[in-house]
Amino acid sequence: MPCRKFDNFYQQMSKILVTGGAGFIGSNLCEMLLHLGHTVVCLDNFSTGHIENISHLLTGFSDNFTLIVGDIRNLSDCQTAVGGADYVLHEAALGSVPRSIKDPATTNAVNIGGFLNMLIAARNAKARRFIFAASSSTYGDSTALPKVEDVIGKPLSPYAITKYVNELYADVFARTYGIEYIGLRYFNVFGRRQDPNGAYAAVIPLFVKKLLNHEQPTINGTGEYSRDFTYIDNVLQMNLLAMQTTNPDAVNQIYNTACGERITLNQLFGYLRENLSAYDSEIAKIEPVYGPNRAGDIPHSLASIEKAAQLLDYKPKFYFKEGLKEATNWYWKNLK
Repeated sequence: MPCRKFDNFYQQMSKILVTGGAGFIGSNLCEMLLHLGHTVVCLDNFSTGHIENISHLLTGFSDNFTLIVGDIRNLSDCQTAVGGADYVLHEAALGSVPRSIKDPATTNAVNIGGFLNMLIAARNAKARRFIFAASSSTYGDSTALPKVEDVIGKPLSPYAITKYVNELYADVFARTYGIEYIGLRYFNVFGRRQDPNGAYAAVIPLFVKKLLNHEQPTINGTGEYSRDFTYIDNVLQMNLLAMQTTNPDAVNQIYNTACGERITLNQLFGYLRENLSAYDSEIAKIEPVYGPNRAGDIPHSLASIEKAAQLLDYKPKFYFKEGLKEATNWYWKNLK
């Protein structure tokens, strides 16, 4: 079980709302929290999440797990879901830079309007702490490496704007209404249950799906753009640390959630091909094709995790290669 990595992260049992709880990150959070003994409410409208991600939780944890089908754009749905919750883990959003460029209005409505609704609902319900999924896209056109939380550039996409506005709103609610928040800037999260299908699939599951089908993945640009790919269990760890911290200096802060490693897309392809070739030798013969760069993409992304280490005692449980082996093993069992 995923919770095996978090046996030391025990705290008094709580009621926790996970928005977007049927999605990739949200379903992993729900599963981990239930295994740790918490009561979990999942709010999801299934626009990007899948019932298959949580069906085993609905049957296996029926006394402690509640699914509310609702939309964060509807304030009454948010208020219903947050009722009695000690903590809110806000994962619901419309991700993807290309999606936001194609349809900025819907991205704005969900990521800003929905976020504001959740803040209002959490404030009114007097939740102890509001922890939310921020994004490394906030660093925008800043060329500084590694990325340090207090130094950002101009956003390069509508999606990046929405995630930065989330941080601003959380800070205003802390100053104005006394709500406690922690924002976690996720850096290219990957792992079990990340959806390989659809027009806006993330790069790792998309490459895996192509390789398993003996097809050539397309690498945007020269393949020398780099990312700080972060395995899902590190994200789970950071959410737990954000919930549990009693350090007053650690709250009302934004943290990079990453490994502090930089991997190019060419390196990523090579590692994936090597890992999957252990299951299917034909995959070793596949070469990528190269296409144009995507609009809105940041060329290089590398996180400083010093702030999280100092204030939250964060140390990644999985570095890139180890996490990628776990992920490709899961994909081989579940996608082939």
